[in-house]
Amino acid sequence: MKKLLAATAGLGIVAAGFALMAQTKAAKPIHVDLAQEKAGAEPTHFIPIVGYWVVAAEGTKNVLMVDGRKWKKGEPSAGLVDKARAIYGSRHEEFIDNVKAWAYFPIAVAQGIDDFQNGEISMRFQMVDGALDRCSGILFNVKPNGDYLTVRFNGTEDNLVLWTFNKGVRKFVKKGAEDMPLKMKEWYSMKILVQGTRLEGYLNGKKLLDYTLPEPVSGKVGVWSKTDSVSYFDDYTVTPAQ
Repeated sequence: MKKLLAATAGLGIVAAGFALMAQTKAAKPIHVDLAQEKAGAEPTHFIPIVGYWVVAAEGTKNVLMVDGRKWKKGEPSAGLVDKARAIYGSRHEEFIDNVKAWAYFPIAVAQGIDDFQNGEISMRFQMVDGALDRCSGILFNVKPNGDYLTVRFNGTEDNLVLWTFNKGVRKFVKKGAEDMPLKMKEWYSMKILVQGTRLEGYLNGKKLLDYTLPEPVSGKVGVWSKTDSVSYFDDYTVTPAQ
């Protein structure tokens, strides 16, 4: 009887383990929904840090818009101190100092996603305008000191590229396997897949980037742009995984 009870208990532990694995694999996607936001106002589900970000009406739905026509070199987003404090509390001053070094690059941090480590981040984007640049990117690995990574598409170069922004230095890391010219004012998809130190980057469902990072990802996420780019962002979704 004791052996039977022990075996039953063992089966129960195994079953619980499988249940936990199933829950882990079935982590619910986090969709940043702008449906209830006010068109024409600054977004609340994304925190603008650098540049001018606004909720825009595109067809019948709300999308996130970075409006580079109002961008000014060296100018962070309005209310940066309060926004940085909301994100990183007592460490906000360090964050602000580093962000000012990146004022050339508009960014907005997604609310409610505190520490993305493994999984997928996907979105749709549309290039609307831009004389100097036409850039849209996924922001991730955002640290309390303002360092971050981005995988971005540049419509003036037709390429997908991974960049690092670290301690005041912006560095090119890796370019996608091939250039992909995209048309203005049409929707396209972008996705990154992170598992440990492995990073993959996709454009319109095609894998273009495959890279091994020097260390695992851990930090906040959001969206990225450059200088005078005018872009739409939609369907921003984070799917965590173990």
